[in-house]
This record gives sequence, C-alpha cells and structure tokens, in this order.
Amino acid sequence: MALKDSYLPAHGNTGYRVAHYDLELDYKPVAARLSGRARLTVVALEALTAFTLDLGTFKVDRVLVEGKPVRYTHASGKLRVRAGRPIAVGTRFTVEVRYVGTPRPIRTRAWGDLGWDQLTDGAIVASQPIGAPSWFPCNDTVREKATYQISVTAPSPYTVLANGVLVDGKVGGSTTTWVYVQDVPMATYLATVQIGQYEELELADGQPAAVPSRLVAKFATDFGRQPAMMELFERLFGPYPFGQYSVVVTDDDLEVPIEAQGLSVFGANHVDGRRGFERLVAHELAHQWFGNSVGLADWRHIWLNEGFAAYSEWLWSEGSGGASAAVLAARARALLARQPQNLRIGDPGVDGMFDDRVYQRGALTLHSLRQVLGDAAFFSALREWTHTYRHRTATTDQFIAVAQRHTSLPLGPFFRSWLFEGKLPG
Repeated sequence: MALKDSYLPAHGNTGYRVAHYDLELDYKPVAARLSGRARLTVVALEALTAFTLDLGTFKVDRVLVEGKPVRYTHASGKLRVRAGRPIAVGTRFTVEVRYVGTPRPIRTRAWGDLGWDQLTDGAIVASQPIGAPSWFPCNDTVREKATYQISVTAPSPYTVLANGVLVDGKVGGSTTTWVYVQDVPMATYLATVQIGQYEELELADGQPAAVPSRLVAKFATDFGRQPAMMELFERLFGPYPFGQYSVVVTDDDLEVPIEAQGLSVFGANHVDGRRGFERLVAHELAHQWFGNSVGLADWRHIWLNEGFAAYSEWLWSEGSGGASAAVLAARARALLARQPQNLRIGDPGVDGMFDDRVYQRGALTLHSLRQVLGDAAFFSALREWTHTYRHRTATTDQFIAVAQRHTSLPLGPFFRSWLFEGKLPG
C-alpha cells in the first residue's frame, strides 16, 4: 500500500501506482478550452474494487478500465472509479479518462494558484507542489514517478513544449500536433506543457529554447553562459540526468521561474540583457539534479531541493569568476541571523515549505558541510548522492548516510543543529 505524504495527505491516492501516462490534449487558446484523453498504465498495490484519481474542474465524459466503460463520480478534486470487477494485487491494468473544459489552476491558501494557467497569448503550467490535477487525471503524490507521452494539438502559429524529447510534429490544416516522450520517470508536479508564439532557438551546446521574438537578443546575453554552467555542474554533480534541457521564456512577466523535468520557464522580466538574473538560471538548471532526478520521498524533505539549488547559485558564482561561495555564505548567515530563529528546515511544516530560509539556510548547511568534509570529500559525496538516487526519490536521512560515508567524523550533531533546530548554529 502506498503511503500518504505527511504534509499533503489529501493529494495522491493509495492502493496503486501509475507506471505510465499517455496524454492526448487538444487546446484552443482563444477559447481556453482543453479536451483530453488520458490513458494510465496502473499497477495494483492492493486488491481493488474501486480507486480514486486527482482531477480538477473538468467535465468527465467517459472512464474505461481495461477498455470497458465503468461507473464513476467526480467531485471535490477526486475522480472515484469503480473497477468493474475486482483487481488482484500486482495486476497491471489501464485506465482511460476522457474529459473537457476550461483548465483552472488549483487554488491554495499558502501558494496561490497552481497548475495550468492562461498567459496573455498561450498557456503555462506551473504545478509545484499540487497543481497537476488542473490539467490531467493523476496520482498526485511527490513520491511516485512515471514515464510520459504528451501529445498536444494547438493552432499552428503556436509552439508547444513539454517534458522529454519531441518525437513527432504533424501539421493538419490550421493545427499542429506535438508529441513528446519522457522515458525517464517523473513526478506529477514536474509534468508541464508550455504554449505560446515563440521563436525556436538553440544555445551553443545545442540545447533548445523558445523565446518571444522581441527578447531574442537579450536572451542570447542572459543565457549565453548556460552551456558553461552545464559543464561546471556536470563536473561537480555528475552527468546531466536527462536527454536534453529546454528553456522557455514567456512573453508575460512571472513572479519566479518555474522548474519542470528537463525544462525551465522564465518570465519576460527575467531577461534584461545584462545577466541580471543569471543566478536564477543556475538555480533552475541545478534542480535537474536536485529535485527532478533525485526526487523527494515526502514534501517535508524540501530542503533537499531548494537548499541544493540555492547553493548551486553560489557554486556558479565561484566557478565563473564572481563572489566565492564563502563570501556568499557569510552574507547569507548575516541575513539569516536577523530573521526569526524558529524554522527547522529539515521539517519546516507545510506553511514553511517555500520559506526563503529553507533556501538560504539549506545552502548554508551545505557550505558548512563542505567546510567539515573538505572539497574532495564533499563533491564526491554529491556525486554519490546524484548517482545512487538517480531517477529515484530520497530522504534527508539517506543524504546524511551518504555524507557520513565520506568522513570518520560523526555528522549526527552537525545535521541535528543545522536541520532540526531553529537557532542558527554558531
């Protein structure tokens, strides 16, 4: 039986796991209308006569299990499906859901609107942590990963990007169908579709980008060092864990950039032609190792995502001739010392998941660990971490165990003070 997330138990469903999502979407940007057919390959973890999926405010037209129509109800974000006949433990079966409607973000008190949202001209998906049901039926839990095929039909003037590698593009009259395959397991919150009237580019290392025409020149400056960033991170963290890395810049401003697996999204306001937001370029790229490849087994371990990505900003600064990680760590410590000393970043609580102290103290924890271990052992531990848990999920205790293998010094007190006590260590 699958476990519920300790922070977000209302999301996700027990009794099964999803091995693969095959999504066929038809989107009309002007009408903001989405028609979908989702075919899920599911494995029963317990005997099932019924099960639930997470799905937002769509009209569900039909549900089939193993190709046969079954009874269902849909309310309060849950699609409840009758199996038709009992399903034994270990059985692999298919569920197909056909649905239509206007995608609406999942509204949350703590984080605002999450998931599929309208741009001025196009659409964006930003699901972290629970926005995936805004556009497809899923088992929306961070601990579960599946492979994907995402097919999107949209008007031909629009460019569509999604996770994975583009394997097909079919023009049919006034529309184009884009087919992407993500054959590396992925959490639901990292699944994404980006739709806009973009110019398609390639960076110096051949990695693709989609950018509004008016921003192409500035983008070339702001993202021109991303190939060097990739080279540095591969040296420090190990091989890039996916087939490619795409960047999208929307024609709208965004509050913050968005991470997805194999893809990051920036707002027009993050492109200034002066590399003014280059630290965010480093942050989102680093998430491909920390958060996307090595995923979270539970949201309470969020520092493993954000602390590592924030520290990668410092590593890029140090490696590219900017301020050293030591200087940036000293600045972060001074800032944290002026803030409330009441957040335990190893278990920050659901309301503290995206508190800036998780990012900054997480980065400072890693820099302090680097000082304890020394550079050779520290970066060896990071490479072991990304290799051992590549395309898997992990916990704080598992990271501590990896770090401990690289020193004879007992690290228990170190991690207890940095991660599980509110007061900033001296």
